Amino acid sequence: MPSSDILDNELLETNSDGESFDAPSAVIRRAPQLSSTPDVDRPVSMKNVIGNAPGFVELYAMVDRVAHSQCTVLITGESGTGKELVAKAVHEASGRASKPFVAVNCGAIPEALLESELFGHVRGAFTGAHATKLGRVQMAQGGTLFLDEIGELPLALQVKLLRLLQAHDFSPVGDTRTIKADVRIVAATNIDLEAAVAGGKFREDLFYRLNVIHLTIPALREREGDVEPLVEHFLKLAMDRCCREGVTVSPAAMRLLESWQWPGNVRELENTIERAVILCRGTEIEPGDLPSRVRGLGTEKRMGSALPDAGVDLRDAVESFENGLIRQALDRTGWNKNQAARLLGLNRTTLVEMIKRKRIATNVA
Repeated sequence: MPSSDILDNELLETNSDGESFDAPSAVIRRAPQLSSTPDVDRPVSMKNVIGNAPGFVELYAMVDRVAHSQCTVLITGESGTGKELVAKAVHEASGRASKPFVAVNCGAIPEALLESELFGHVRGAFTGAHATKLGRVQMAQGGTLFLDEIGELPLALQVKLLRLLQAHDFSPVGDTRTIKADVRIVAATNIDLEAAVAGGKFREDLFYRLNVIHLTIPALREREGDVEPLVEHFLKLAMDRCCREGVTVSPAAMRLLESWQWPGNVRELENTIERAVILCRGTEIEPGDLPSRVRGLGTEKRMGSALPDAGVDLRDAVESFENGLIRQALDRTGWNKNQAARLLGLNRTTLVEMIKRKRIATNVA
C-alpha cells in the first residue's frame, strides 16, 4: 500500500519525551515481499504484508478462514498496530473484493456531522445542507464498510448502526425513504468494549452484533523478529520521501530499535526511521540519530519523581532504571563493553552477565 494511502483524519499522540508521532487507524504498510523476510507458510491474505511473527501469521490465517463469510468482524489492538490493514485484508480475501472498501474514523468526525457522514442526507435536511449527499454506507454498497474507533460512536448513532446490522437498511438524514444496504461491517477499536458496555458507554446488543468474529492484532513488541524487516521497508520509504540514497542502519542502532518496546507500535517505528534519515549526517544511522526514549535516556529525570498515590512496583522501577543506565553507558561508548563497564563502576564480566540476563542485544566488544 503506498505511504500516502492513509485516512485523512489522523490524531496526534505524544510520548513521554514530549515528542509526537501520528497514530492513525492504519499503520502497517503493504509492500512487496522483502528479501530479508524468511520463507514461511504464509496465509494468502498476508501475501504482501511485512511480518512473520507466529501470532501475526496466525492472525492472517484466521482472516483466510473468515473472509468469505458475511459475518461482522471486530478487530482489536493497540493504537498503531494496523487495524485498517487487517480490515482491508478481510475485504480483499472476500467475495466483495471487486467492490468498494470504505473507511470511517468514528473518533475523528464531529458528532454533529457523523450521522450525515455515515448515512448521507437530503437537500434541506439541516442548515447548510444545500445538496443531497451520499453517506459512507451507500458508497460501500456491495463492499465493506470499515468503522474505525467504533468505541467513540455516540449512543444515539449506536441505535442506528444496530438497525443497519439487523435489518440491513437505513434512512438518510431528513429522508423518509428506507434504503437497502448490502455492506459487510468490519469495526475496530483500541479500547475495551466490554468495559465500555459495563460503564454504560456502549450498547450491549450492538457489542454482540459486532463481536461475531473477533481478531486481535499483537503489539509490535510481541512480534519477535519483525522489527528489522519493517525498518528496512520504512528506510526505503523515508529515503524516497527525503530524496536521500544509500542510507543504512548501523548494527548498534538496529539493536536499540529491536530492544525498544514501541508503545506507538508500527507507526511510531515508521516516524522514528524517517526522523533518523532526516537527522543523520552520513549514510549510516547511528544510535545518536535515534530519539532519546529509544536510546534509554532521560531515566535519571524520572528517578526524582514523587511516588504515585497508587504506589509502584519497586522491583520493576529499579530494573527499569538499571536497564536505562546500562543502555546509556553502552550508547555513550559506542557499545564498547570495556568502556561502558568503567562508566558504570563494574567489571566487564559483570556487565556482560547483566546484559545477557536482561537480554539487552549487543555485540561483544
